[in-house]
Amino acid sequence: MDITIHTTVLPHEDPEASLSFYRDTLGFEVRSDVGQGKMRWITVGPAGQPTSILLAPPAADPGISEEERATIARMMAKGTYGWILLASRDLDGTFEKVRAGGGEVVQEPVEQPYGVRDCAFRDPAGNMVRIQEVA
Repeated sequence: MDITIHTTVLPHEDPEASLSFYRDTLGFEVRSDVGQGKMRWITVGPAGQPTSILLAPPAADPGISEEERATIARMMAKGTYGWILLASRDLDGTFEKVRAGGGEVVQEPVEQPYGVRDCAFRDPAGNMVRIQEVA
């Protein structure tokens, strides 16, 4: 089979804040921005790489009940609804850039007991963004 990862989805509550974090702080390019107000679907990704992140309104699906919307809102507030794992060859430099850009630090760079060195931030929507160091 010839299967690749094309796009993953993360929720956003404030499209401008999320756009600023992924574009300005992480340096991702904006590939599309569709919709208006809070109902925007924004696709971003690292320049020169085919994979993307779709930043989407979390409960825009008309099939989601009000109870489910409330659950999603609570999970986003706790940072347990969405997460992504990124990688960098310069973890310390990346960490400092994201912190200087206003990223909410969850964990400074550390050697994990399972053999990776990583750090963690929360994006403006509360999504966990972990960044691993790669050789």
